[in-house]
Amino acid sequence: MTAVLGMILAGGEGSRLRPLTESRSKPSVPFGGSYRLVDFALNNFVNADFMRLYVLTQFKSQSLNSHLSKGWMISGVTSRFFIEPIPAQMRTGKRWYEGTADAIYQNLRFMELSGAQDICIFGSDHIYKMDIRQMMDFHRQKQAKLTVSAIRMPVEEASQFGVIEIDEQGMMVGFEEKPQQPKSIPGLPGTALVSMGNYIFKAQALYDELNQDAEDPESSHDFGNDIIPKMFPRGEVYVYDFSTNVIPGEKEETYWRDVGTIDAYWQAHMDLLKENPPFSLYNRAWPLHTYQPALPPATYINSDNQNVEIVDSLVCNGSWVRGSQIKKSVLGFRTNVASQCDISESIFLGSVKVGEGCTLRRVIVDKDVEIAPGTEIGVDLEQDKQQFHVSDGGIVVIPKGAKIGY
Repeated sequence: MTAVLGMILAGGEGSRLRPLTESRSKPSVPFGGSYRLVDFALNNFVNADFMRLYVLTQFKSQSLNSHLSKGWMISGVTSRFFIEPIPAQMRTGKRWYEGTADAIYQNLRFMELSGAQDICIFGSDHIYKMDIRQMMDFHRQKQAKLTVSAIRMPVEEASQFGVIEIDEQGMMVGFEEKPQQPKSIPGLPGTALVSMGNYIFKAQALYDELNQDAEDPESSHDFGNDIIPKMFPRGEVYVYDFSTNVIPGEKEETYWRDVGTIDAYWQAHMDLLKENPPFSLYNRAWPLHTYQPALPPATYINSDNQNVEIVDSLVCNGSWVRGSQIKKSVLGFRTNVASQCDISESIFLGSVKVGEGCTLRRVIVDKDVEIAPGTEIGVDLEQDKQQFHVSDGGIVVIPKGAKIGY
């Protein structure tokens, strides 16, 4: 697998996820109690035995770098296998990355030195499982210069993505980035085929396109806006249907979620808590690696007035719950909940302290938050809007380090 190099784009600012991204980049936002968003892209590569990976970082990268160094750093003696973060190099001038294609272009030298035949360029802020080896097999079978992974979705949701048209052989014959009126798949009205933002390039084809794009003063230096529209008319671009990807031990239906907004982030957590979750954290044939701090098991203790009741929830190590009700919620590491609390459909990112007698409904609580006894959040949204960020869907977000009710 030394002929394959992975470039993971992990520099996203994540402005639509604020306030969760006030102090961290989007790929380092915690998810599912134990993970970070970047973990899912990394696991897709590692489980496919692709172990030569560069993670491109940029905005507010300290939290991400710390996570990578503790849980993912691999550097072989022969340098054949590695997972290494690369900050913005500024080799072409004192400037940040100006687009997805520019981010890869600024690291062109690393790719050339790798000697790779194929370059995988993947995002790091979606929740899904993909055996990338299957996409690579498709790419090589078609002898494509570029292969784009795609998924079907309702046409009313497709305007936020690149919308694709293909022929019977899977060749891309049309592409429009974030169109106002997306085209439906022929024969499937109401359904569009959209890019997942994951690409496999023939190495030399990528280098040629990046060099040409860098010299174009009119370019926005973005794969969706510039590189793909220039390549597909030449018949060099094929589309890999994500629905054909098979994960060992999984049911046939594929799961992919863009968690770019607070509402989507909350809903993806609720998906984990369903009776038959569409995205499983427990498949031993496809383990989800991450960094796990050394903590004791979660502890549940009844109080004099109330027994602990935890239903349809995930609770991480180091947590302590006394005489409270927890329903359809995710409690991250070191969550401390005092007695007589009623918490439902909420997400705690970790190191949260909740005082006695609190009520929380549909609340996302960032790290290092303390909530005073008797506090109610998510009960009166109009009142919450005076103090907190409340999403369009009515999800209340408590920012990192906040002291509520003190």
